[in-house]
Amino acid sequence: MPRFPDTHPYPSQREPVYARNCVATSQPLAAQAGLEMLRLGGNAFDAVVATAMCLTVVEPTSNGIGADGFCIAWAGGGLHGLNASGRSPALLTADEVRSRFAGQDSIPYYGWGGVTTPGAVSAWVTLAREHGTLPMTTLAGPAIRYAREGYLLSPQTAYYWGRGAMRYKGDLFKAWRDTFTPGGRVPRTGDVVRLPDHADTLQSIAETEGRSFYQGDLAAKIDAAARAQNGLLRASDLAAHRPEWVRPVSLDYHGHTLHEIPPNGQGITACIALGILKHFDLTKYEPDSVQCQHLQIEAMKLAFRDAHRFIADPAYMDTTPAALLDPDYLASRAKLIDPDHATDFKHGTPKLGGTVYLTAADAEGNMVSYIQSNYTGFGSGIVVPGTGIGLQNRGCCFTLEEGHPNAAGPSKKPYHTIIPGFVTRKGTDGNDEPLMSFGVMGGYMQPQGHAQVLVRIADFNQNPQAALDAPRWRVDTGLTLNIEPGFDGSLYEGLSAMGHEVVRAGGRTVAHGRGQIIYRLDDGYLAASDQRSDGQAVGF
Repeated sequence: MPRFPDTHPYPSQREPVYARNCVATSQPLAAQAGLEMLRLGGNAFDAVVATAMCLTVVEPTSNGIGADGFCIAWAGGGLHGLNASGRSPALLTADEVRSRFAGQDSIPYYGWGGVTTPGAVSAWVTLAREHGTLPMTTLAGPAIRYAREGYLLSPQTAYYWGRGAMRYKGDLFKAWRDTFTPGGRVPRTGDVVRLPDHADTLQSIAETEGRSFYQGDLAAKIDAAARAQNGLLRASDLAAHRPEWVRPVSLDYHGHTLHEIPPNGQGITACIALGILKHFDLTKYEPDSVQCQHLQIEAMKLAFRDAHRFIADPAYMDTTPAALLDPDYLASRAKLIDPDHATDFKHGTPKLGGTVYLTAADAEGNMVSYIQSNYTGFGSGIVVPGTGIGLQNRGCCFTLEEGHPNAAGPSKKPYHTIIPGFVTRKGTDGNDEPLMSFGVMGGYMQPQGHAQVLVRIADFNQNPQAALDAPRWRVDTGLTLNIEPGFDGSLYEGLSAMGHEVVRAGGRTVAHGRGQIIYRLDDGYLAASDQRSDGQAVGF
């Protein structure tokens, strides 16, 4: 395995953690919940499930019990992908779409319109049952303890909690206010927060291994809440939900093979961008030079143009992942890049054919990359009364454009922004071996973060902590480019001269992603956590 330099060229509040058992996520108490499972003799899957459940309590501003989840994991000598995203309500027919959203350009973020079937609970159950070693009642222990006995609120979570309180007003969101602002008070950094409804719900989920959520009392309460407020989600949608084991899509980039969950996830966007970048030698330039960053930006813009046109529920796509990653097609896309000027690209024609991220690895060689999200902050703002279940607004990722593969419709999976990443490389025996579980959470920033981090590690051998600490950019619509501070001033000027419409961000924030990495060494791991979040990497 490569040895990384101990030098860190970017200002940072973090140091990498070197250990044989590791957990990294965006909230310290949740990371330590996973570490607790490892110390109890559990494995990386146990650690991930405990961490994921705990995050619904200690960072509900980014995920919740009513979220979706995805996972890529190395276990038993191979790589496994889990798609636990939920489908739209069966009642969301074409006529219903036209009547509910008439005259609107998109599905509203708040309220029942964007609610889809929650899948995260099914991910916890599947990972614990098929790969874990500890009972779910043990895995849920830290989350239930914090929800019932209370925990002290961390800074970033407090900030986004306050933003949510300004957003969820009116009768529709009374249950949200009852749950998250009891007595009308918004908690602040360092305040003790108790979420008793979460505790009862998580205990029920753990004791029944998810049955109460999808087929029992909790499902009935979700159904009743929807009927009471003219929502479309029904108990039958919950009962029909099934997580799916899937084969990740993959692309080799300079000896590092990036693996992503296939569509309906957007992870293939990172693969497309790297497949385009393979046609340029970035190592000719300094990693933070104008030319190096320009080529990455243009490749990412090309990748997103295709992603937004073609990614959808795979049953509705009019192309295939293989066609999007076809070497000849990617080569043709690379030829569109002008090395000296920014371009506003259109999608190609391939041949037919608010989020939390966490990762854990153990001394037995299991490595798990996992992500779950409500989509925008607290999600739809809909909380099922008396349960703590905040429902996601993932359906807002559907388009209202009739005939589009990702058009809103019944029992359909939407385009999904959350993506866990995983990297393998060829061993001396020629077989794949695990190298890195990682993710950079944050809506459409996620594949952009995956690509930028991997380029820094694969092409420039930057320490994974430095790769997370480095300033990042985010491509938006057209030629708009949002860039963090931290680059040399000449970079911003140089990109502007090339035609990029540069917007300088006010600081290093979650708007440019929050990453976590566990990198495999010869005898243990290097774990890194992004300074843009409250989180930490821990290990022993």
